[in-house]
Amino acid sequence: MPKSRSFKNIDSFIAAIAGFFIIQLYTAYSGIGVSPDSIMYASAARSLADEGALITFNGLPLVDFPVFYPSFLAAVMFITGVDPFTYGPVLNGIMFGSLLYLCGWIMQRFTSTSHLYKCLVLVAIILSPALLQIYTYLWSETLFILLSVVFIIAFRKYMVTRSITWLLIAACIAAISTITRYAGVTIIGTGGFILLFDRNLDIKKKIIHILNYGLVACSLLLLNLMRNALLTKTMTGPREPSLTPFSENVYYFGTVMAEWLHFSPNLYPAVSSALAWIVLLALIGMLVYQLIKGKMSAYENIALSFALIYGLFIIISSTFSRYERINPRLLSPMVIPLIWSLTGWILTAFKNVRFDQQKRQLINWAFSLIMLVFIANEAYADWDRHHDQKDYGNPGYTDDTWNKSKFVVFLENNKHIYKPGIPIYSDANEAAYFTSGIRCKNLPHRFFPNKIAEFYKVPHYYLIWFEQLENPELINLEHVMQRRKLLKLYDFGEEGAIYEMKPELNGGK
Repeated sequence: MPKSRSFKNIDSFIAAIAGFFIIQLYTAYSGIGVSPDSIMYASAARSLADEGALITFNGLPLVDFPVFYPSFLAAVMFITGVDPFTYGPVLNGIMFGSLLYLCGWIMQRFTSTSHLYKCLVLVAIILSPALLQIYTYLWSETLFILLSVVFIIAFRKYMVTRSITWLLIAACIAAISTITRYAGVTIIGTGGFILLFDRNLDIKKKIIHILNYGLVACSLLLLNLMRNALLTKTMTGPREPSLTPFSENVYYFGTVMAEWLHFSPNLYPAVSSALAWIVLLALIGMLVYQLIKGKMSAYENIALSFALIYGLFIIISSTFSRYERINPRLLSPMVIPLIWSLTGWILTAFKNVRFDQQKRQLINWAFSLIMLVFIANEAYADWDRHHDQKDYGNPGYTDDTWNKSKFVVFLENNKHIYKPGIPIYSDANEAAYFTSGIRCKNLPHRFFPNKIAEFYKVPHYYLIWFEQLENPELINLEHVMQRRKLLKLYDFGEEGAIYEMKPELNGGK
């Protein structure tokens, strides 16, 4: 049997190789995609590798993000001697390939399995626009999604063996996930939920297992939060209350579901909220059914639990805390468990219901046709993206729109135009760092009046203003110029400018 399964898993190995090369294809022109978060991760990794401390480009300890992903990047940097922005495509290709292989390995072990189903779903995962976006950028989701699948494997092993060893292994994976992304609490929640409703454990053993799992799974997150509190007196950096109510977050969740199902954007306003509730209620209904049946040990049902808990966590947390609007990147860890949850029931229905050969063949054809249409839409979206980006790179700080900007070229070639000792501010300090290695401060946030007051007490500073990167949550150039006279040193029109605020321009203030 092991040989047979290994032979059958050759398709997963082929999928893994294909996934690796697809990532290389998307990053061939300008390298790994870079966003502000990417610069945070890479700068902290550089600092850890060079100086032994997780300090970001702005000179502050890393607290807005957990510590493990930049530490992981630093370890690779230390071993290879190569910068994260350089080795990013290869590392992400390896992680995406590993993810695909493990997905195929898991599907081979579903309660009910089919080679046709496995191949179709593997292709759907390979071509998922949401996953390809994640794995073509230097983002922590790349590692987090891989950890979530490894957790499913380890927790399934525990559910089968009831071994405390496998329970602690799963708990360790959950713990690492929480210091990769704070949303890793959903992986802890998945294990805790299944343990709580596990009908095959007597109450005494259940309490012992939950305590052991919870203590280990929460340990690294607690240490990370304690570190943050000691360094900055905040648990996860400054956080603001949400501006979007629950109903609006449900709507944005639905827009992502509509995008993944390849609906026309014109339909989003009409269908998104309803689609969100259909998906959530379908997941809840399937989970309740499996709990009643007592079949939570199956791979697909562990994945189902994670999909629902993660989706609800994002919607609810977005209702209370402000961060980026719910989008495909934020929901990307749901892609694989959602595909499994919304398609895997067909295999179970085949197994539990007796169909004559004609009906069975008809259902096979119908499912295959639906999946092929879905895959064709994915392929079209992927090709469209590649066609748009093959000649200028991934959008962000590595595409040609950015690299060939006159302002960016000037910043790259004139790193020493600032007098020593005078602070530098910007509306996008990560852009200034990535472009020229300049360590400057961001303009203060509109939400923190005390920080604004402190800024206006600074007697002398430079301001690097990126016109196209203006952040609406920060005070803007107009806000500054209404209160201080600025000397424009270098003007690049619609791209930006460099200013200096001198005391003599403002009556010695």
